Amino acid sequence: QVHLAESGGGLVQAGGSLRLSCAASGRTFSSYAMGWFRQAPGKEREFVAVITWSGVRTDYTESTKGRFAISRDDGKNTVYLQMNSLKSEDTAVYYCAASQYNSYSKNFYYDERKFDYWGQGTQVTVSS
Repeated sequence: QVHLAESGGGLVQAGGSLRLSCAASGRTFSSYAMGWFRQAPGKEREFVAVITWSGVRTDYTESTKGRFAISRDDGKNTVYLQMNSLKSEDTAVYYCAASQYNSYSKNFYYDERKFDYWGQGTQVTVSS
């Protein structure tokens, strides 16, 4: 089993930045692709970003490309999501997730069913 714990959420002004962290414990962290999803009030959970086992490939949802950056530090068993130029529509609960699959297909990780373990979520609120 893998346990995930997010941190770094909070209230930020539009145009500002936040860095989310996700600490993993349990099985070997480096064996998993790591992703971020988010869920806004009244909406379904949606894919945000993913980084593969090797860390050489990343992918982002269209609305965050150029603004968000995902990275990982396997020595610290931690994955990060750097969020810049935040907009009000980025307001959501952000979830960290781990996948046992190792895929290079473009849209493979867009489906939350490809992820095996989930954190509890951290709230991000962007004010005007």
